[in-house]
Amino acid sequence: MTAEFTIGDLEEIMNSTIGMDEGVQFTADDDIPFTDRGYDSLAMIELASQLEQRTGIRIPDDVALERLTSPRRTLEFINSHLAAAERG
Repeated sequence: MTAEFTIGDLEEIMNSTIGMDEGVQFTADDDIPFTDRGYDSLAMIELASQLEQRTGIRIPDDVALERLTSPRRTLEFINSHLAAAERG
């Protein structure tokens, strides 16, 4: 069984570290860029750091800024790496 990183996991990390505006909810297909929601590059690097701690996936700063641009892209990135790690 493949471990899956969910939108709830992402929201939990964001709420506990970089904050989310009250009432904001993401969906798995949400492609609105984090920058359009007011998150800057420092927030994205902090998110990557928290994702690394939670999942064990190494996420360099440049990758975080280029690939973790929206909720959907973040989930795709994390879940593809989790699946690859499970396949060995």
